[in-house]
Amino acid sequence: MSNGQGGPQSQWDPWKPQSQQPQQQPQQPWSGGDEGTPDWAALADASETRGKRRKLLFIGGGALATVAIGAAVALAVVSANGHDDASGHPTKVPSASLPDGSPTAPSFAPTSAPPPLDPKVFISSAKKDTAPLSPATLFPGARLTMGSTVYKKGATGDTTSCAAAVGGSLPKILAADGCTRVMRATYTNGDIAVTVGVAVFDTEAQATKARQQTDDHSIVRALPGKGVAAFCDGATCRSTRNAYGRYAYFTLAGFTNGKNVTTKDTAVFRAGDDVAEFTFQQIHRRGQAQASAAANR
Repeated sequence: MSNGQGGPQSQWDPWKPQSQQPQQQPQQPWSGGDEGTPDWAALADASETRGKRRKLLFIGGGALATVAIGAAVALAVVSANGHDDASGHPTKVPSASLPDGSPTAPSFAPTSAPPPLDPKVFISSAKKDTAPLSPATLFPGARLTMGSTVYKKGATGDTTSCAAAVGGSLPKILAADGCTRVMRATYTNGDIAVTVGVAVFDTEAQATKARQQTDDHSIVRALPGKGVAAFCDGATCRSTRNAYGRYAYFTLAGFTNGKNVTTKDTAVFRAGDDVAEFTFQQIHRRGQAQASAAANR
């Protein structure tokens, strides 16, 4: 039986020319219109449209991924800068305090090296000036060189009779001020001879007083011998007077040929000054040696 329609209901087949669509449907892109053949142009357009859509989605997704990666790198750089503190600002670190009883740096009381000992202290009194003393220690060697001038050492002398080694007004001065000893030595250069005499006292005050009481007639006696002829015996000679520590020292310079010394004889003046300077240095060295020995005890 049927419902008034002849034969079975046909099914629509787009590939069969006699097939009909049961009801009106919107035209699809593959429909060929009245002929029932596919619309190849529409299908191509639809495929191209879907391809473009997929391409846009792919490009858009790639751009988003690039932005996301760039943001991650930027965050990493900012974070690194913050840890490295490239700007120079100190990072915030929680403060901490040492527990009670923590060790602290040791403290030391300020100290200073003792001042060096003064050499003059040791040559200013007999109590401190105890090193061996003789013409050999005071006038060592066979020659004396001062600058470019060389002086040959002649005779030396040592006596506790101070008045016997000096002349003029000096014997009385030495005796009054407590002289205990006079040591002498003679040096020559050519026809010039110089005798130096060192008067020894117990204290610096005595030596200073004796020096202050001297005058132009306070002289040491010339000491000839050991190849040196008599000099300054009746002839005019040049003399000097000095004191250092507990020592007063005097020089007498002249010609070995008996010639008088005048102000023009600068070589004689220089010879007397050289020997006087050497004597001062020897007395000072004596004080230095004793000061050094005391410091090392």
